[in-house]
Amino acid sequence: MDLQDTPEEWPVTATATPFQGKKTSVRTDDVVMRDGTVARRDYQVHPGSVAVLALDEQDRVLLIKQYRHPVRQKLWEIPAGLLDVPGENPLHAAQRELYEEAHVKAADWRVLTDVYTSPGGTDEALRIFLARDLAEAEGERYEVSDEEADMELARVPLAELVRGALAGDLHNTCLVVGVLSLAAVRAGDGVDSLRPPTAPWPARPFEA
Repeated sequence: MDLQDTPEEWPVTATATPFQGKKTSVRTDDVVMRDGTVARRDYQVHPGSVAVLALDEQDRVLLIKQYRHPVRQKLWEIPAGLLDVPGENPLHAAQRELYEEAHVKAADWRVLTDVYTSPGGTDEALRIFLARDLAEAEGERYEVSDEEADMELARVPLAELVRGALAGDLHNTCLVVGVLSLAAVRAGDGVDSLRPPTAPWPARPFEA
């Protein structure tokens, strides 16, 4: 068995964009099924995103806590953000987010994992990086606003986060996927087996 996702595109007979927002939109496609029938599919069109699991020398993960209005909760998360520029190098975007949200830089970067956040309802592709050898960033802190102005910062041991994810106490996709992926690679082939930070990403091609 070839255990690998493969590209495929079923015919679309009609498409419309009933909503266009600042960063994302909603698209409606009429898709031809295998039996020849046509089914309508609505989904969010998303530019893609990156997240950073930043791990310090004490095996603690850098976290932020932020209000998320759609779920009416303040969630513990790892630094993350949108790929604002088409074709943007995801590593550069991740480094920017780590600086802006935590005023931290990292000397060692690896690709931890790539996922589609909810492929039944959005085309959002997410790349999660592992960042190590952390240090305070130089220069002034980035000026935050809106929900980000109320963010809390913390550093929490990885083992505690794994327990929290499995207990159902932590729910953010980037955080849960990131910490469980790191725990898995440590129990398996080791961090050195992870892909380099500029590894190809077919879901969101970029320039080196």
